[in-house]
Amino acid sequence: MDIITGNVGWIEVICGPMFSGKSEELIRRLRRAMIARKRVEVFKPSIDNRYSDDEIVSHGDLRMHSQVVNSAADITERIDWRSEVVGIDEANFMGPQLVEVAQRLADSGKQVIVSGLDTDYLGRPFAPIPDLLALSESITKTLAICVRCGNPAKHTQRLRGSEDLIVVGAADMYEARCRRCFEPGIPKQTEMEFVKAKVRGPDPGAKVAT
Repeated sequence: MDIITGNVGWIEVICGPMFSGKSEELIRRLRRAMIARKRVEVFKPSIDNRYSDDEIVSHGDLRMHSQVVNSAADITERIDWRSEVVGIDEANFMGPQLVEVAQRLADSGKQVIVSGLDTDYLGRPFAPIPDLLALSESITKTLAICVRCGNPAKHTQRLRGSEDLIVVGAADMYEARCRRCFEPGIPKQTEMEFVKAKVRGPDPGAKVAT
């Protein structure tokens, strides 16, 4: 059962490509809420275990303990309704039900801060972020640096692997690219080079640094 308080709730969305500082900004806001002595709860999807099983972790290695859930519905089952601030990382892995959950939390008087990718590896809007953007009171768009040309990057480039929509990975599988350098999907040349290197293995004649 929701506990309705006298506080006015709202939704904040932090979105952008990988390597743009989304999780870092989420952690910063949650830490500020803790300094203000507010009750804070943090959630992340179980699929995201790249750096830690029970922490949200930025690419710069900022960390904060979080509860791990299998779906957005689990948040409403596990939350302490006395909490005033709710942080949700990697929202793009939570599915469309997160929209209803975030609305319910905000309507109950909570500050809901959501972080996630706004576009997928094909450059398309990545649900549920677009719907959350439309319903939120505050939006922060973060940009990365294009690894190819150094311009502001708004896209996440998948370099190899499956063509499934959700594939968890880090710098070995993704990089940030700008509008001009982005190639929707998996660049064929990059994939071929990776496969060749894997099959060929290390160069036996290469010198090893000592």
